[in-house]
Amino acid sequence: MSTTDHSAARGTGTGRRARGDYTGGVYGSMLAASVVIGAGTLGSFPRLELVVLLLLTGVAFWIAHVHAQLFGSRLAQQRLDRQVVFHACREEWPIVKAAVPPALAVAVSPLLGLGVQGALWLALSVAVAGQVGWSMAAARRAGASWRLVAATASVNLLIGLLIISFKVFLKH
Repeated sequence: MSTTDHSAARGTGTGRRARGDYTGGVYGSMLAASVVIGAGTLGSFPRLELVVLLLLTGVAFWIAHVHAQLFGSRLAQQRLDRQVVFHACREEWPIVKAAVPPALAVAVSPLLGLGVQGALWLALSVAVAGQVGWSMAAARRAGASWRLVAATASVNLLIGLLIISFKVFLKH
């Protein structure tokens, strides 16, 4: 394996920058927004249940992505060892990180005087803002022009607004 191949395998150097490692954050933010929409029927402790649901869903999808990466494309390309597993776990971690801000928004919502519905809307707004932010970070890290950063932000905002429209139409 060449130095460049080792760099790319470890997630350092140009291989990682070209891919941008925030795509999991964009995906995770969309996932978090979708969880908030589906959480219209929470039980006795709706805020706690939503926080747990957001975090556990993020972890479940992180595990699924790590598994797919390890036993999908990576297995055919390189030997599976501890370093490869840790690299895959680190690479997909933004999926979990993206669930944290909406969960925190729900957790602090009582301090803001918000009811459960207000907490849901706050979490949804934070998730969509995260989706836009992660996409902009990924584009900048990949060396995109500001014009392309604005384009990806716009596309992700439109996707976020589409997700919000689902909430409006589902009337949870």
